Amino acid sequence: MEPLVDIDVRLIFAILNGKVSAAISRKLLHNFHAAGLDLTPEQWNVLQHLKQRDGVSQQELCDAMLRLINSMVFLNLVTRTPNRFDRRKNIIRLTQKGIDMQESAIRVALLTLKEALRGLSLNEIRTSQDVLRRVFENTAG
Repeated sequence: MEPLVDIDVRLIFAILNGKVSAAISRKLLHNFHAAGLDLTPEQWNVLQHLKQRDGVSQQELCDAMLRLINSMVFLNLVTRTPNRFDRRKNIIRLTQKGIDMQESAIRVALLTLKEALRGLSLNEIRTSQDVLRRVFENTAG
């Protein structure tokens, strides 16, 4: 298979849904565990978000992620500290363990994506990506 060049991995993972998304998530979970990473796809999403924009308020990460964040604090993947300007908000930051986990997980995620795209040419992948990007842009409001 050709290498994944110029592929927007975040876009592909973000717009997949239904059975394909569930199948990729199951495969990703399996691959994380096979690589010795005690990490769920949901936790990986938080690590990805924080890697790109570390130090966001907990509210920005979304109230729905609270249980997930609690488990990640327990696993020492992230820290939660009060915002010194607004005590109603907490700041979530990656720990070194979280950074290391995120870096290992991205390699596993790329392997999983390669497995999912096996048999497709680079041109087919790019065409699909362009179509999915337009669908996403048309529906993102």
